[in-house]
Amino acid sequence: MRFSIIALAAIALVLSGAAPAAEKKYAAGVSDTEIKIGQTMPYSGPASAYGTLGKSELAYFRMINEQGGINGRKITLLSLDDGYVPAKTLEQTRKLVEQEQVAFIFGNLGTPPNTAIHKYLNAQKVPHLFIAAGGSMWNDPEHFPWTMGWQPSLRTEAATYGRYILATKPNAKIAVLYQNDDFGKDLLQGLKEGLGDRAKAMIVQEASYEVTDATVDSQVASLQGAGADTFFNFASPKFTAQAIRKSYDIGWKPLQILHLGSASVSSILQPAGLDKSVGLITSAFLKDATDPRWANDPATKDWLAFMAKYYPEGSTADNLNVGGYSFAQTLVYVLKQCGDDLSRENIMKQAASIHGLSLPMLLPGITINTAPNDYRPIRELKLVRFNGKNWELME
Repeated sequence: MRFSIIALAAIALVLSGAAPAAEKKYAAGVSDTEIKIGQTMPYSGPASAYGTLGKSELAYFRMINEQGGINGRKITLLSLDDGYVPAKTLEQTRKLVEQEQVAFIFGNLGTPPNTAIHKYLNAQKVPHLFIAAGGSMWNDPEHFPWTMGWQPSLRTEAATYGRYILATKPNAKIAVLYQNDDFGKDLLQGLKEGLGDRAKAMIVQEASYEVTDATVDSQVASLQGAGADTFFNFASPKFTAQAIRKSYDIGWKPLQILHLGSASVSSILQPAGLDKSVGLITSAFLKDATDPRWANDPATKDWLAFMAKYYPEGSTADNLNVGGYSFAQTLVYVLKQCGDDLSRENIMKQAASIHGLSLPMLLPGITINTAPNDYRPIRELKLVRFNGKNWELME
């Protein structure tokens, strides 16, 4: 009798065309109308040039909200200043998670600041998504399943440069300037991996600096004195500009290679001197809107229109703004994939299930891919050289 009643009820449900509504699952900070997320950025301090990343992301979410949001939900990004001080990052992040009740942390800048909150967020099981740092530690889903980077790893980047030097300048005498923390040490280690068993013979001198130092002038002079003809300038923006200017002013003109995150034309090369920057090499995975090759590119035109309307005070010569736009696009894609299951678990599941995502401002042939056992969204790079006006692909 009971079986018959259940069967008849099921048949009636099918015939009526009714279906049970999908259950909505929400993390803290999520409702039918809002997705509240958090972030810290160095809007002040020695790495303040990177603050434009957060501003461009805020601008992108304003655009998305004007267009109706994501499945009817508006994105609220609380972006707080941490001054690139790890202790402040932790303080602000705890505020975002415990007081503001954000769903997750998105796009935090820098290896030292992210290191300060790495264990805390994983212990709290709060997604720590698409962070703007290239340390190899951000791809460790086995031990830190709630943390995911976005850009290519620092080691991958520096190893690319090492292989380039081996192929084009095998007898180079190399000098390296690096920041004395995990960021700088990862770049240095990647370079050595790229040079392989030639690293010890080719690197004639290394010089480190602290992020609290006033200048790196003495380090640059020391590296010149070592007789190097190839200079790896692995510094954050302020010190990168100082090193470019100082090396030129003292008459040292080696082949110079920069970290890709410190290669903005407007915030780094212009202060250093565009004439002093000619011939510099770095790597890229995003289009440079100042490169004439993209003048008629529809995606670049769309980005320029976005900047004009939503972030007019931002520089279109600063590729960090292309980065912020692309970070935000990746997150929007993930949140759309979540549908009405915006639990923290599903947000991470969708972030780790991206296959062949081609964003408009990625260089041709580069796509975003993730898997539960591989948290590296972008894994490819292309070398570029500065011609005095813009970065050109070295093809």
